[in-house]
Amino acid sequence: MRHHNFQVHAGARLGVRISSWLAFVLLVGWCQQSRAQWITQTNALKPGWNAVFLHVDASHATLDELVGGDLTNPIQEIWYWRPALPTGQFIDSPQFPTSNGTQWSTWTRLAGPASALQRLTGNGAYLVKLANNVASYNWRVKGKPVLPTYRWTLTGLNFIGFPTPSAPVPTFESFLTPAPQLQQNAEIYRYPGGELGPTNPVRMLAFRTTPARRDQAYWVRAGESYNQYFGPIQILQVGAGGIRYGDTRGQAQVRFRNVANVPVTITMRPVASEASPVGQTNITGIPPLLIRGAVNTTNLTFGYTSLGAGGQTWNLAAAGQVGSEVEVVIGLDRSQMGGVPGALFAGLLRFTDSLGLSQIDLAVSAEKESTAGLWVGGAAASYVSHYLKPYARATNASDFAALLNRLQLAEGANGYHYERDPNTGRVLVFGGPEQKTGSYLLDGPIKIDSGAVARPFPLRLIVHNSGGAVKLLQKVYHGVGLGSNMVVATREDLLLSAQLGEARRISSVQFPTSAGNIPWDFTGSLQQGGSLTVNVPLSYDDQASNPFLHTYHPDHDNLDAQFTSTLARGIESYGVTRQITLSVTPPGNDFNSLTQGSQDLTGNYSELITFQARGSQTRQYNVLGTFSLKRISDIATLTTN
Repeated sequence: MRHHNFQVHAGARLGVRISSWLAFVLLVGWCQQSRAQWITQTNALKPGWNAVFLHVDASHATLDELVGGDLTNPIQEIWYWRPALPTGQFIDSPQFPTSNGTQWSTWTRLAGPASALQRLTGNGAYLVKLANNVASYNWRVKGKPVLPTYRWTLTGLNFIGFPTPSAPVPTFESFLTPAPQLQQNAEIYRYPGGELGPTNPVRMLAFRTTPARRDQAYWVRAGESYNQYFGPIQILQVGAGGIRYGDTRGQAQVRFRNVANVPVTITMRPVASEASPVGQTNITGIPPLLIRGAVNTTNLTFGYTSLGAGGQTWNLAAAGQVGSEVEVVIGLDRSQMGGVPGALFAGLLRFTDSLGLSQIDLAVSAEKESTAGLWVGGAAASYVSHYLKPYARATNASDFAALLNRLQLAEGANGYHYERDPNTGRVLVFGGPEQKTGSYLLDGPIKIDSGAVARPFPLRLIVHNSGGAVKLLQKVYHGVGLGSNMVVATREDLLLSAQLGEARRISSVQFPTSAGNIPWDFTGSLQQGGSLTVNVPLSYDDQASNPFLHTYHPDHDNLDAQFTSTLARGIESYGVTRQITLSVTPPGNDFNSLTQGSQDLTGNYSELITFQARGSQTRQYNVLGTFSLKRISDIATLTTN
């Protein structure tokens, strides 16, 4: 290897670029340890030294697990190119693997766990030594697909690979034709196999017949101009690890760019993930994806297209022209995700171009959302049922007689006596089995339908979902618990006293309080399209919350005239039961509704209020409206003691 000095500021930029890339590789390597999708890259190896470029990240397992533990695997050494070049230096000629330089990290079968290189990361170039006693070997590496990262050294050689199709494989001449400047100036070296020496690596001269293989790495010098051509397709606005919706996200913006000098058609289609390796999270299925369409000017909603097996295409103009880029919003249809909360859906989006020069795999994953946690919101009571009695009236004796005849009533029948009040015209009823003393006569059924209120009345709702049990609360506390962890609690004494200044109490004044703040249990499910019902009783003798009781009023204190004995229900106060139902609205048939996350729920609010008087006497009223809830904490445990 030869090192050459060049301008210091240019070297500094290169050093920063390389340092940033190394930090990115470490970050991606760490993040990818979690849930992901899987695909196998096949690398065709020959005896001796081979150059491999990995488009997948296989850092979930060590090289001893992937290679060393397989006695049938003929790979003897793996050298990873880490271009951590000193400031002001560059590589002028293809490097041989050597432990003397800082650019190489190595694993050998002999050293095993003591090797410096332990895991295979994506977007990396490797030199792989195959035993000489085998004719060839297909090295299959299962990993997580990663997007190409466009890092390029302006001066010197780059050890890189290209995301070309696996079949049919384009030649270098066809691959470089859309980038004539690179085709004219490119100096490319490849490893044909065998021992290292003058012919391995060797400079490539026959562009017309040499395939640009997806699994191979090449030493490339592009000349003095910065190169960003790695095929016609460039994918922007998304990280190398792909699109991760998690359990809350529903939309992702992706930009496609044509960097070729000719128009291309880009095709995107979904591909299912392979089975997860041992020890990794099992995959339920491929995420159900939607492509956002045009806006509907009537209701300001977006249309959508389901991303089926046939995929979606976009026609892009030549690089630098209007229409050479397009931004696409890819949504996750959470209404089509079954399974239990936390279930993993994963796959990849494969991008190809009409020139047959690119195959880029974009990882995509999502988790079945959970509605566990603390939800706070409110209802707006907009309709209340009537209880209106239509009373009979008669203007004179003739009308009075006609009224009784119409109602099929007769004087003296069953002991009833009827009189007309000459002042109001209303008909009074006396006697009968009830021994009435002048009550008004009804003229038709009681009107109990619902009517709109003058102004919606706000009602606060506090709901906690453990993932299995859903509860309605009068108040709740959110802060640091006694174990120094964040909690959702029913009492203030369950919080750390030193952190009370940072805690929050949320209350709902329209629900009754209790000594232990005991919540009420819902039945049903808290999810889109689901329904919840809960009964909130108010005892007739509950001085704190029953609206019919007035502690210091002798006619409404629920006590007898001597203030010594409690009266029975229905004499001075009534029992009340509030049956509340929350009907969560299912998603609408538009892009935003189908792709919204699990942080907001809306629907219809209904409340059946039942008053209990003496014995079995009851009267009911309906309250109707709408509600909305927002999840403010995903803590699934409600701390009660």
